[in-house]
Amino acid sequence: MARYDYDLGVIGGGAAGLTVAAGAAQLGVKVLLIDKEHKLGGDCLHYGCVPSKTLIRSARVRHLMGRAEDFGLPGVDRLPVDFSKVAARIQGVIDKIQVHDSVERFNSLGVEVLFGSPRFSDRHSVSLNGNRISAASWVVASGSSPAIPLIKGLADVPYLTNLDIFSLKDLPESLIVLGGGPVAVEMAQSFQRLGTKVTVIQRSKQILSREDEDMAHFVMNGMEEDGVCFILGSKINEVYASGENIRVRLESESKLRTVEGSHLLVAMGRRSNTDGLGLTDIGVKLEHGSVAVDGRMRSSVPHIYAAGDVTGKYRFTHAAGYEGGIVVSNAVFHLPRKADYTWLPWCTYTDPELASVGMNEDAAQEAGIEYKTIIEEFYSNDRALAEGEPRGRIKLLLNKKDKPIGCQIVAVHAGELLSEWVSAVNGNVRLATLAGAIHPYPTLSEVNKKVAGKLLGEKIFSDRVRKILKLLFSYRG
Repeated sequence: MARYDYDLGVIGGGAAGLTVAAGAAQLGVKVLLIDKEHKLGGDCLHYGCVPSKTLIRSARVRHLMGRAEDFGLPGVDRLPVDFSKVAARIQGVIDKIQVHDSVERFNSLGVEVLFGSPRFSDRHSVSLNGNRISAASWVVASGSSPAIPLIKGLADVPYLTNLDIFSLKDLPESLIVLGGGPVAVEMAQSFQRLGTKVTVIQRSKQILSREDEDMAHFVMNGMEEDGVCFILGSKINEVYASGENIRVRLESESKLRTVEGSHLLVAMGRRSNTDGLGLTDIGVKLEHGSVAVDGRMRSSVPHIYAAGDVTGKYRFTHAAGYEGGIVVSNAVFHLPRKADYTWLPWCTYTDPELASVGMNEDAAQEAGIEYKTIIEEFYSNDRALAEGEPRGRIKLLLNKKDKPIGCQIVAVHAGELLSEWVSAVNGNVRLATLAGAIHPYPTLSEVNKKVAGKLLGEKIFSDRVRKILKLLFSYRG
């Protein structure tokens, strides 16, 4: 008789949990997957990445319709949006992807799936729906939820988060967005383009505060051109109802002002889903509410791992999937593989998009690393001009040995363009190799070739090389 009911128990059916469950089960491990929702896919599929990118696409199409004359076409009136149809399209995309994350698929892989709210009763067992279930090892991949700040009056007014904004029946007349991070700016621009009057209120004096100021400025300029209003460097004093609307009383640049809107979106960060799991009762250490893990994704209890948003490290779906792979290596293969986030990429899907891999200038300065930058603007790219998308910049950071330590791109399709740099830095590809590679013309990707070749060009066309060539030709003469 087995000592435990399962070899591996996984709590959470999002990107990290599904990666672990699928990988382990296909290796012959007896796996239990538990999720509190009665559907798999996690926040990304139902309330995050998938619905937001679907919404962004609908908003961009409407925006392009309004730019018809820029492309030599007859002007098109942008008619009012029936948001219920947009929401239906979002749900349709979710439904198609849900098939891949279905219970049936994971059952076919050998995973047993149960739904409910588990709580650890000891270091190897959880209580679930009145039953006690044990596993040799556990993985906590319970994700994160919107963080709701302690603002006076906020609890007394209706507000939106990413959990409900995609299923609205009607398009908001006006929307106040609290926050200036990726979720806040993506939603702000999208709803503005769909016809909502949007105001963004940000505590710091820059949106996308983890990005370099010059790159974030491109995004903000694009959003302002769309009509989004920004109030930066502001302190929110109170939120209250005013008839059917909501008012936010704030202090900005030592001045008091009030902003009013029909709807309010709270997008001020995330918190890890650790409540109710009983983790501290069994000795699992938490840091600021997140599960503390080492490089091998182990918690303070060695056979209990954690991956994804619940660790509070990098809250990206691709990071969660990567960490899930680290867990499989350690928990299943027992290979001491450690997570390495040096070249973790990310992208904010505004227009223009802002994508990054490695260090930006702020990070390099904070780390005390000597660096230099090579910058190329997109208005010199032929395809960007043909597409009517000349707004953008690529910035390459090099260390004192002229090796890339980071790359940021702000432009249309920046997330796609960044992939060449993700491959280059992970493969330790030399700049000369990238600059010498033939890129199809005309493409936006030529900007990667051009910025890689700038350093090489500076060396080739230097005074020193000219003198050497002059001597060489004089000698031959």
